Amino acid sequence: MTLVVNEIFHSIQGESLHAGRPCVFIRLTGCNLRCAYCDTRYAFDEGRALELDLVLAKVAQFSCRLVEITGGEPLLQPQTPTLIQVLLERGYEVLLETNGSQPIDTVPTGCVRIVDIKCPGSGESERMHWDNLTWLTPHDQLKFVIGDRTDYDYAVASAARKPAQLPWDHLLFSPVVAQLAPRELARWMLADGLAVRLQLQLHPIIWPGVERGV
Repeated sequence: MTLVVNEIFHSIQGESLHAGRPCVFIRLTGCNLRCAYCDTRYAFDEGRALELDLVLAKVAQFSCRLVEITGGEPLLQPQTPTLIQVLLERGYEVLLETNGSQPIDTVPTGCVRIVDIKCPGSGESERMHWDNLTWLTPHDQLKFVIGDRTDYDYAVASAARKPAQLPWDHLLFSPVVAQLAPRELARWMLADGLAVRLQLQLHPIIWPGVERGV
């Protein structure tokens, strides 16, 4: 079994409820969306086919038990759920970051699924696969990238659709870097009394101007 891989690297988890933890990232090639704020456009097409055993060997080199599968959009590759299952069977803690447009029901529930809900400013808000909400478990997460007040209002309305089993603090509101000031987003959240979590990307703070391998 092969996967088309853009990069495998060891870094600090920059987002999600696991932010700040060392993590091995497997970035798969390919994406079906073209979000206005995308910071990984190099993953649209760049990559090479790697056998599953080689992917696992590269991950094992880092002696890190937290692994994230990301992209691009990793669920465009039908082999991704198998990769996740094998990692889980080998004792890894596995995160999957997905853009929300692909069904997540094939992803093993032992994996933490971090599902984007695209706001209007992304240009891709109509591509959400809303059935994904019904498949979320209590350890999964929803992420909203917010660029302005319109995005914020959309995120608030969409957040109200969350399933009962998903805790409110598993909803992540993240400002678009250099577009929306974090303090502005914080002000809106506090004014509305939201129980969601404000998320700031760590990698632009730790490695400003560095796009790859972080």
